[in-house]
Amino acid sequence: MTDREQPTLVSDEVPERPPSGGLVEALDVPRNAAVGVAAGVTLAAGAYLFRVLELFGPFAGTRAYPVLGPEGWFGILAFVLATSTALLVTTLLTVVSVYRLAKDV
Repeated sequence: MTDREQPTLVSDEVPERPPSGGLVEALDVPRNAAVGVAAGVTLAAGAYLFRVLELFGPFAGTRAYPVLGPEGWFGILAFVLATSTALLVTTLLTVVSVYRLAKDV
């Protein structure tokens, strides 16, 4: 029998992990999100102002708006419009970024 050391198969060292923000930076997601939020807020603010301030004149027909009144309900709808538009624009810009990166590879 020999006294040679056997190589260790299991190591206690934790391997280094690559940075996780590389893909986010490569796809320029923060810029896309900022553009998406700006587009969503602009669209929602415009729709809210046209409806609540009646910039095109009064709308035909009257409705009852319980609890919050028309301004409150249209404010909620404006929030939904802003967030959905922001998500849509962000997604579309990120898909364009993915396409451009894939074309370069």
